[in-house]
Amino acid sequence: MRRSAFILSLCLLLGAADAIAQSPRLTRHGTLFGLGRTSLQDTYLSPLHYSGAQLMFLSETQRTTALRDSSITYQTLLQGDFFTTENPASNADILGGTLRYDLGWLFHIISQPARPSPLSSPLPSLKERGRGESLSFSLGPQIGGSIGGLYNTRNGNNPAQAILDIHLSAAANAEWRFRLWKHCFTLREQMDIPLMGLMFSPNFGQSYYELYSLNNTDHNICFTHPFNAPSLRNRLTIEIPLRWCTLQAGYLLDIRQSKVNEISRHIVTHAFLIGWTRQLMIVPQKAKKKDT
Repeated sequence: MRRSAFILSLCLLLGAADAIAQSPRLTRHGTLFGLGRTSLQDTYLSPLHYSGAQLMFLSETQRTTALRDSSITYQTLLQGDFFTTENPASNADILGGTLRYDLGWLFHIISQPARPSPLSSPLPSLKERGRGESLSFSLGPQIGGSIGGLYNTRNGNNPAQAILDIHLSAAANAEWRFRLWKHCFTLREQMDIPLMGLMFSPNFGQSYYELYSLNNTDHNICFTHPFNAPSLRNRLTIEIPLRWCTLQAGYLLDIRQSKVNEISRHIVTHAFLIGWTRQLMIVPQKAKKKDT
C-alpha cells in the first residue's frame, strides 16, 4: 500500500511537468563546486566511523512557468560527490561517490514587495537588479533519486556497498535581496527533506554473490520515511553581482541516513561552496513558430 501511494505521487508530479506552458520564461543557472569533510558509517562494511575529505559539484536551474500567474518556479538540482575516508586507526579506507538528481516545483508563498510583472516573479529580471530590497519564500514538492557506491579497501569479503534510491521530498526556499555598497546582493537558503521513498539494501549478512549470482533476494527494496531514514540537505549561499555573471559562495550541510534490514548507514557532509550564477531569457521553439 505504501509503495503504491509513493508510485502514484511520482506519477502525479511527473505529469505536472508536462503542464508547464510553452511561453518565454526567465531561467537562472547556477554552478557550484565544493570542498568539505565527510563522516560516514555503513555497518554492512564496517562498524567503525570513517571520516575524510570530499569534493563535489552542484548544478541548479530555476525557471519561471505560466502556472498560477507565474507564481510557480520549476527547479532541477544535480549533485555529484566523491569522498575518501579512513577509520580512526588509519589502517583502512572507504572510497565513495554518489550522483543525485532532483526536480521540483516551488510555489511562491511570500513576496515583499510584490512585482507587477508576472514573468519576473519569483525570479528577478536582469533590469530589476539593484532596485532595492525584496524578500520571497517558496514551498513545494521534489522527486529525485541517487545512485552510487562505497568501497572498503580492507574487506576481502563484501568489500562494496551499492547506493540506490528514489525519494519524494519537501523543499523550502527563502531569498533576501538587499543593497550594499551600491550593489544588489542575494542571500538564499534552501532546505530539502525526504518524506518517503524506496531504496535498495542487502539484508544483514547477505552477500552480493547470493543476491545476483544465486538470485536469493530477501526484502531488498525497502520503503523509507523520516523515522527509518531521517535526512536533509541545507544550502546557504550569497550571490555577489559581477559584470558578466554573479559570484556565488556558501555552505552545504548534507545528511543522508537510513536503518533498514538491520543495516545502519549515515553520511554527513559539511562543505564550502563557490561558483557562479547566470540568468537567461528562454523562448521555446513552439512560441517562436507561433510568432512567425
